[in-house]
Amino acid sequence: MKIELHTVEKYYNRGAHNQVHALRGIDLLIDASETVCIHGPSGSGKSTLLAILGGIIGPTCGSAVIGGKKMARLPDRFLTLYRRQHIGFIFQRFRLIPELSVLENVTLPLLPLGIRPADRKKRGRELLQRLEIDHRKDFPAAEISGGELQRAAVARALINDPSVIIADEPTAHLDTRLSEDFLTIMTDLKRLGKTIIIASHDPLVSASPVVDRCLYLRDGLLCAAS
Repeated sequence: MKIELHTVEKYYNRGAHNQVHALRGIDLLIDASETVCIHGPSGSGKSTLLAILGGIIGPTCGSAVIGGKKMARLPDRFLTLYRRQHIGFIFQRFRLIPELSVLENVTLPLLPLGIRPADRKKRGRELLQRLEIDHRKDFPAAEISGGELQRAAVARALINDPSVIIADEPTAHLDTRLSEDFLTIMTDLKRLGKTIIIASHDPLVSASPVVDRCLYLRDGLLCAAS
């Protein structure tokens, strides 16, 4: 899925004494099936940029076009449905619910889509088998290892078969081996035609062959690309 940002500006608390100018005139084209790594110092605007790329928030000025749809023109309920159907998110600390089983966590994004329980379980189990943690499907998330949590989080992001995968510092709390496992999974997803956007400080990520291009953000400006 192709993503386009045209002269995107983002303000928080605009006009107030605590105004923050988070993004400044961002022009960006990410092609379908491209993998992009975004890096930059803390406070540079990475999280805001990811939120706009994922359709969570809209720009203050400019436009965000995802898969040919102009996000600002979609009513909130359609925007929410669009995210559920087309965007998969992998968070830095995974955000699994500790008390729920691995399978329940993975299938949570399907609940609002009206998919039958049997079909949700079938889809969840297939993904867990693919990621080699089906043997943990009935374990509470609080009782599995860091590597298994990572795979469960990836499975949850993939459960709706999204066109776009957005990962926010996905290797920040992982050792080298688990980080390499994550990049192997991303390589497999790239082969399936997914568009992948990773915000990361990790040189292992930015130097990975799976990454087509690195973007550098500083003070809300897209300063350099390679």
